[in-house]
Amino acid sequence: MPSHDVMPNMELYQPVQVEDALAIADRLAERGWLVGGGQDTYGWLKDRAKTADALIDLSAIESLRGVREIDDGIEIGALTTITEVATNPLILQSYSLLADAAGVVASPQIRNIGTLGGNVTQDVRCWYYRRGLSCYRAGGNLCYADTPQGMNREHALFESSRCVAAGASDTAPALVALDASMVIRSLNGERVVAAEDYFVGPAIDILHTTVLRPGEILTAVRIPSSWANASFYFEKVADRNVWDFSLVSIAAAFKVSGGTIEDSRIVCGAVQTTPRRVISAENAIRGQARNAATADSAAAVATDGARALAHNGFKIPLMQNLVRRAVNA
Repeated sequence: MPSHDVMPNMELYQPVQVEDALAIADRLAERGWLVGGGQDTYGWLKDRAKTADALIDLSAIESLRGVREIDDGIEIGALTTITEVATNPLILQSYSLLADAAGVVASPQIRNIGTLGGNVTQDVRCWYYRRGLSCYRAGGNLCYADTPQGMNREHALFESSRCVAAGASDTAPALVALDASMVIRSLNGERVVAAEDYFVGPAIDILHTTVLRPGEILTAVRIPSSWANASFYFEKVADRNVWDFSLVSIAAAFKVSGGTIEDSRIVCGAVQTTPRRVISAENAIRGQARNAATADSAAAVATDGARALAHNGFKIPLMQNLVRRAVNA
């Protein structure tokens, strides 16, 4: 019986050019595992919950790092560390919502190693799935969390088709709120996908949480200037202030003129597999004064359609209160 105290044997590739990485990823296809900071990867492999024939370590590709201005906003390399995202002057100046989200990811040590690309592409945190049980997401025919005896306190309120696992990324809701785009490359070229469409729920694809497919690499994230310097609000509620995943989080951007909300993007995390755009609340506050009454109207509709599990019903008032606080901040 193999020991779980050591990593399994596998090949290791360490390209220094994007083109070489793409060629390797294309050749290996599903046999290869892309690694950025590796904070999520090594737990999966060490516990044998997932396997790979080869690791493709992207960390030496310098062109995938850094934050730069572009014609209509900024571009962030996928290998940019979470710490740099949280402290970069360009992001802090105009897109502080993302900096706030990055600043509460896990712990300082993890933020120093973990990357933006890895944070938005990490798999769900359901312990049944992570322990290697044959649930729907792992190719089985049961969701262990969605049972009367299931441990589902941290799980989803919405869009739980067979799988009730909630997304774990802190930066993903902020990117959706900022109307970001994800730059994906393969040997066939480049495609740009709206952040809102980058993440996929179990009703669309229960085996994946993003639109990335074998042979593709997320190379950058672009944030348009259309939401630069908006009024931002971010809050993460977790059991512990450090090194913990969200119970519910909110990332919101508001365009306010003369005290009136002209437009907004309100996104909650950890309430479904993907970041949840709260369009009902956005519609409720458009054209309204930014005050307590408007905040109450947004909160009242924010959780329409929620389905509480046996142990996560507290997330419904929590989500409502976060929406209320964001609108009335």
